[in-house]
Amino acid sequence: MSYQIGLVGAGYIMQKEHLPALMKEERANVLAVVSGSGQSAAEASARFDIPNVYKTEEEMYAAHDLDLVMIAVPNAYHAEAAVRAMENGVDVFCEKPPAITTAEAARMEEAASRTGRKLMYGFHHRFSQEADIVKAAAADGEIGDIYHIRVHALRRRGIPGWGTFTDVDKQGGGPLMDIGVHMLDLAFYLSGWYRPLEVSASTHYRLGRKPGVGLLGSWDPSSMSVEDFAAGFIRFEHGRSLVLETSFAANTKEEERLSVHLFGDKGGVEIDPFEMYTEKYGALLDITPAYLDQADPRSDYERQIEHILDVLEGKARPVSEPWQGTYVQQLIEAMYESAAEGRAVSLDG
Repeated sequence: MSYQIGLVGAGYIMQKEHLPALMKEERANVLAVVSGSGQSAAEASARFDIPNVYKTEEEMYAAHDLDLVMIAVPNAYHAEAAVRAMENGVDVFCEKPPAITTAEAARMEEAASRTGRKLMYGFHHRFSQEADIVKAAAADGEIGDIYHIRVHALRRRGIPGWGTFTDVDKQGGGPLMDIGVHMLDLAFYLSGWYRPLEVSASTHYRLGRKPGVGLLGSWDPSSMSVEDFAAGFIRFEHGRSLVLETSFAANTKEEERLSVHLFGDKGGVEIDPFEMYTEKYGALLDITPAYLDQADPRSDYERQIEHILDVLEGKARPVSEPWQGTYVQQLIEAMYESAAEGRAVSLDG
């Protein structure tokens, strides 16, 4: 079975991760690419032998009967591109975050329900082998009731020196919107989708608005309109809680740390580095996996593409549901609101 795929956006993440993964899948036939930058579309076409390049999405849909569109454009354009694709009868994979606002994410969710099309989001950390282990351990009762979650998405000096990542109008925010969203989603995917009651957060604009060492290229401090650090606290029903710290730039040790730590009443687990903590046989045990990469050397992106095509083929149910994207978007929006207004934001009712 071959699936006809179109691309909306041909920038860094599409060429670095998605297209190499697609090229390894015999079921994927990438027919066309649309990009606001004619240069990036032409480059992707040449590098990955994509036969058709278009200036607009409408031209692409008029020319091809597509099975799937993969969207990787600045966040401000996610909702419009996703809704347009679904209204043209095409299933959608959209890079994270779902959008910039909760209203936009809800619009995407509504379009999926109305058109009957599939809408999947690019939360690729769900497809790691470590995530599979945690899901299995939780299902077996090894963790028990998860009552607290700690989330880190920290870069020491990782302000992206390309694209629109420092432009709040096109991205909606900084590290919270870009990498924090990944770990938030992973935390809920692993622990459960609890009902949030209250959100409190702070954002900081400290290091990104002055020159400095860049580990992801250089950036223009004068155009840095997103936060470089955010911290948040979420209180859920039944007393559960979550704390988050995320940064593009912070004076911390590691170059990058993407981590979720689940605290349960029977055990705990941390991803990056992966370790499980429990009490058994009269001892406190730390459990680590061995030889994961040798057992399955595929990247998270490759496993994600395989899953998407399995969904199209009817062999799997989507791991990512539209309502989950809206859920995460609501919490991010509430954090930015809390930080801007200097108060906790209630989500209860």
